[in-house]
Amino acid sequence: MQQPQPKMKKKVVTNRSRFTIGILLAFFILTNFWMLSRIQDSPPPSSSSSSSSSVKLRFLKSNSSTLSLPDQLRKIAKGKKPHKTAYARLLYKAAHALAENQYKSTEPKDLWLEPYHAVASLWQPCADQRVWKPSEGNNGYILVTANGGINQQRVAVCNIVAVARLLNATLVIPTFMFSSVWRDTSQFADIYQEDFFIDYLKPDIRIVKELPKELQSLDLEAIGSVVTDVDIAKEARPSFYLKHILPLLMKNRVVHFVGFGNRLASDPIPYHLQRLRCRCNFHALQFTPKIQATAALLIQRMRQNATHSGILDENLVGPFAKSKGKIKKDFRYLALHLRFEIDMVAHSLCDFGGGEEEKKELQAYREIHFPGLVELNNSTKVPQPERLKAEGLCPLMPEETVLMLAGLGFKRETRMYLAGAHIYGGKSRLDALTTLFPNMVTKEDLLSPSEIEPFLNFSSQLAALDFITCTSSDVFAMTDSGSQLSSLVSGYRVYYGGGKMPTIRPNKRRLADIFMKNDTIEWKVFETRIRKAVRQNKRVFSRPVGRSVYRYPRCSECMCNTQEAVRPPPR
Repeated sequence: MQQPQPKMKKKVVTNRSRFTIGILLAFFILTNFWMLSRIQDSPPPSSSSSSSSSVKLRFLKSNSSTLSLPDQLRKIAKGKKPHKTAYARLLYKAAHALAENQYKSTEPKDLWLEPYHAVASLWQPCADQRVWKPSEGNNGYILVTANGGINQQRVAVCNIVAVARLLNATLVIPTFMFSSVWRDTSQFADIYQEDFFIDYLKPDIRIVKELPKELQSLDLEAIGSVVTDVDIAKEARPSFYLKHILPLLMKNRVVHFVGFGNRLASDPIPYHLQRLRCRCNFHALQFTPKIQATAALLIQRMRQNATHSGILDENLVGPFAKSKGKIKKDFRYLALHLRFEIDMVAHSLCDFGGGEEEKKELQAYREIHFPGLVELNNSTKVPQPERLKAEGLCPLMPEETVLMLAGLGFKRETRMYLAGAHIYGGKSRLDALTTLFPNMVTKEDLLSPSEIEPFLNFSSQLAALDFITCTSSDVFAMTDSGSQLSSLVSGYRVYYGGGKMPTIRPNKRRLADIFMKNDTIEWKVFETRIRKAVRQNKRVFSRPVGRSVYRYPRCSECMCNTQEAVRPPPR
């Protein structure tokens, strides 16, 4: 009769344990809620009334909410878009971490620094050094109509400069193809200083603004002088141009390249021809005063009217840069290139949490803009989105980007400049970013209507403003290392930065492995793993064979390593 008593005692103990755990859990939730509720959106700093020329930092309208951070996160969760639940648990943990860090005076020690500065600073720019005589350009004239956006066009321009030297040809100022995607009528002189470009490269090649009159009436297509991207393999070697293009040039006196996207190999290239590509990209291409002046305004406003300029300002905005000096930490800013436009999203074949509506929308976009990809997807077994994600082949979502930045230790009040075109999903897709980092702005927020009006409908000129503002930033963060803008920005920072311009290049495969543990990982572990993954991608190394000098200029053709013994370059 007394045997059941132990069971009764066990049941009482179990009930007490559950009750105790329940109290502890409720206490933790209330404490967490209290911590989060202490964060309010920081109001924009008031402009100084002592100077009529002082400039306010304009903030995104969506960042002026008086709701507390948890309330804002709940508002996001109630949105209509299916992506509302992406990483909800980690976002709350990130918000809690930002609440705690708000009252700490320090950040991770290398957050705003190049961790391998001692090694990086050994590399100094020297692509401006020449050892050859000017090319006479007497084998004929080269025309080029470059396609793509401003960044693809920039690469095409410097590649055609190298080809003109290789073939001893005269280059006619490049023209830019009108694209139904970019819908921009800008030409070379609308973006770059044309006369400076001609004069700076005069010791290398001959450049003219137009064909001689006797050649302007030629029907280039009829005589077989139009060369398209179909006629040239990607990454074509110099030997191809010497064998196939030079005879055509000497026969017809003119060759017109149409498209010219990535049509010159990175290797093998003669030493001084490679240096010429670097000289073109880092020295000869200077933006027009119109672009420089407006970009200088953007930099000035991001730095809250700091009295000194950054390391690269003079190279980027020329006479519009302020006097050089050390930027105090209160005036620093981070630039973020969030590569999450619909073309990138659709082409990736990845899943971004939008359910059936998203799948139908992206499929319809592919059928119009990427019919070849649709055909490939129908005829070939393409990896599932989960596999693509695990392999690091998917663009970082805005939610993943904000988690990365919070995990690295950036404070909630950090000033951030957002570059890029239209984010897929619209402003609502940026809610997590603007909620956790309310001081995030775009060029549209920083410029008045009259200041930005001359650039509207000119996507390449708008992209030039992004290029300058990102390149000048104290820290630049990219979300896709394959982006042409991110590649050119990071390369420019390496070339002129003296090892003092840190760039965040996330390894998406490593990040995917971390994000997959969203439901279980603790924030401290998340922080440690994120910081380790990003730091590993900041290591300093020479340009790998076959990689672009525009992105990886640390090579003897572009930069000089001051630690190495001085030796004459090959002739």
